[in-house]
Amino acid sequence: MSDTKTDLKQYIRNIPDWPKKGVLFRDITPLLAAPKAFTTAVDALCSDFVDAGIEYVAAVEARGFIFGAVVAEKLGAGFVPIRKKGKLPYKTESVTYDLEYGTDTVEVHSDAVRKGAKVLMVDDLLATGGTMAAACKVIEKIGGQIAAIVFLIELSELEGREKLGEYKIKTVISY
Repeated sequence: MSDTKTDLKQYIRNIPDWPKKGVLFRDITPLLAAPKAFTTAVDALCSDFVDAGIEYVAAVEARGFIFGAVVAEKLGAGFVPIRKKGKLPYKTESVTYDLEYGTDTVEVHSDAVRKGAKVLMVDDLLATGGTMAAACKVIEKIGGQIAAIVFLIELSELEGREKLGEYKIKTVISY
């Protein structure tokens, strides 16, 4: 059981100019190292979905896996890893999406979810929304239905929600 009064922002470390000048990186490692804060964060990610009939939780590597697997366990759901191109050993489906300078591709095993299954998408951070939009598309491509998307942190000034269209979105911490 977690303490809902825990201020999770105090566990997020700000690192200026990383990975490049002008970027303020929100580092979650202090939160991961604090058991009470980590438990509070996971409980907050799960709270709206306990009785939602979620069958699978899908998350994009790497930090998304940290939260996604724990959320799946707490919800009694299966876990679906979404990876960068070339990292999965079985038959895959993929979606390529635009980056600021170039493209990237996410993949999932073609049999990762049952057709029509309710899938909760989980990630640590919503920034521009491109990666999560692609992750949702690849889950839909294999027959999953996106029940909602939940993020630990949202950088609201980057307007990532706009790329996620009509999906139901929940965030725990906003900057």
